[in-house]
Amino acid sequence: MKLQPDRSDAQTISGYGPGWIAVNGEKITTSLIVGSAGQRMEWPAARFEDLGASHFAQLAQLDCEVIIFGSGARTRFPPAAWLAPLMARRIGIEAMDTAAASRTYNILAQEGRSVVAALLLEQPG
Repeated sequence: MKLQPDRSDAQTISGYGPGWIAVNGEKITTSLIVGSAGQRMEWPAARFEDLGASHFAQLAQLDCEVIIFGSGARTRFPPAAWLAPLMARRIGIEAMDTAAASRTYNILAQEGRSVVAALLLEQPG
């Protein structure tokens, strides 16, 4: 029984490490938003402490059914008030560390789901 399609046109996260991520083989060193429908944009936050309600309001403008939030090296949860715009649009959000978020995004994108990953890339210090 085949459980996944042989090929998908969705962007994939092809690698990651401390302070970087590769999308379709392109190495990126800044936090970013990547989506299965082709979205790819910088997400202006270098640390979890840089995030605010406006970052999640930006996510609420995207056309997707679920957002995977990669919160950096460890799992951290945004305050519920920041998620109000997402809830209003009935967009699900899951928080996990960025490595797990990358793997989860790939699985959902390969399944043909309408998914966006908002990935916080903290630079090693």
